[in-house]
Amino acid sequence: MPGAVAFCGAFWHCSPMTSDQSICDLTATTLARAIAKGELSSRDAVEAHLARIALVDVQLAAFVTVDAEGARRAADICDAAAAPSGPLHGVPVAIKDLTDTAGLATTYGSVLFRDHVPFEDDLVVARLRRAGAIILGKTNTPEFGFGAVCTNKLRGPTRNPFDPALTSGGSSGGSAAAVAAGMVPVAHGTDFGGSVRTPASFCDVASIRPTPGRIPSPRRPLGWDMLASHGFLARGVDDLELALSVCAGADAQDPLSTGVVTDHRPLLGRSRIAVTPDFGVAPVSRDVRARFADACEALARVAEIVSSSPDCGGAIETFRTLRAAHIANSYGELLRTRRGELTPTVIWNIEAGAKLSAEDYLNAERRRTAIYRSFRELFARADFLIAPAASVFPWPNEISDVAAIDGADLETPIDYLAVTFIVSLVGCPVLTLPVRRGENQLPFGIQIIAPPGCESRLFAFGRAIENELGFSHRRPKLP
Repeated sequence: MPGAVAFCGAFWHCSPMTSDQSICDLTATTLARAIAKGELSSRDAVEAHLARIALVDVQLAAFVTVDAEGARRAADICDAAAAPSGPLHGVPVAIKDLTDTAGLATTYGSVLFRDHVPFEDDLVVARLRRAGAIILGKTNTPEFGFGAVCTNKLRGPTRNPFDPALTSGGSSGGSAAAVAAGMVPVAHGTDFGGSVRTPASFCDVASIRPTPGRIPSPRRPLGWDMLASHGFLARGVDDLELALSVCAGADAQDPLSTGVVTDHRPLLGRSRIAVTPDFGVAPVSRDVRARFADACEALARVAEIVSSSPDCGGAIETFRTLRAAHIANSYGELLRTRRGELTPTVIWNIEAGAKLSAEDYLNAERRRTAIYRSFRELFARADFLIAPAASVFPWPNEISDVAAIDGADLETPIDYLAVTFIVSLVGCPVLTLPVRRGENQLPFGIQIIAPPGCESRLFAFGRAIENELGFSHRRPKLP
């Protein structure tokens, strides 16, 4: 076979394509192309990534479950096929353990579901498989996705590849760490208030939270709920676009998905961007503000910065109310019947919504509508809105919650997420990219926010600043 692959120590090398690179350094896009051309087998790609997991995940704890034999069988089927089955043919990926995978344990990060093996894939997983992707395993998450540190009673904490003493972020921290450490080129995540974006910022990778409904969730009990979204983490924009492309598309059982309008207009000329360090209301640390100011100075070289910002007054209280109501509705019965088996974080989250009234909920929806309209007014003057992707830098795993920022106490454990959950409120697609950093600086990312339906424009702008400003992933110093 052209480009034969040889094992050398801990790394797999494919010399015609990569010279001094490991297969595990390759993007999903490059891997898919090489496998389709016969320059690399899917089995070799799978074995390389399994070897990487064996080497580094003992330290990082990014995976809850690794399906080595299932991945090998799927790879052999790919290699025996007469033609590629789809755009991700033979490419290893990982799925966050909040999302069902047929025949593969799905614990939701909870001991209550330790032995749970679904009979059916969630639609996003089914679409990845149809595109030819190979599921290597399930990545770690806090119980039911509630927690600032990616840990639970089954596994964790998932450690940051750039400093294992620090958190990888919640709740897609397992996926972020797996991508950053080269265990998979692309990983699935979910994002309610920042659960894809915060780990991406902490682990120096890119992420996409698309327009709600872009990736359908046909089994979601609240069909019109747009706070939660599937998303992806990768080391570059091309892989995010590829992963989204194979999972997007309406499903009749998801009412949000049937109403998503795609804007395919190309970017013309110099983009106009509005910038905000905090949306006027979010608590953000001084150090993050300084790094964000440096990023904006760089962005001014490739885009026109316009003076404009949405009115986000009341956004923090609005999100608290809506989130609490959704969680109490979804998990209240577990609190009544299995309280002793739940983590304190989950208990707090459920109890926060127990006393809300219908009037509380509808008043929050009224304020949310006003904030959304303010965002739409901004996008009449700017192509994109830029904000930090996290309000703080990664902290030690031993600290379960962010209780204060720069010495100022936060009212609730979720307030440090305000810089991301404000975007969740209004349903805008958001791309995050790591910014350039000095040798001793911790990872940090920015959010690039666009009007609903404008993912293609987000990817085009993201590629431009990846290439022109070097806002891209840097590999951690791991074995």
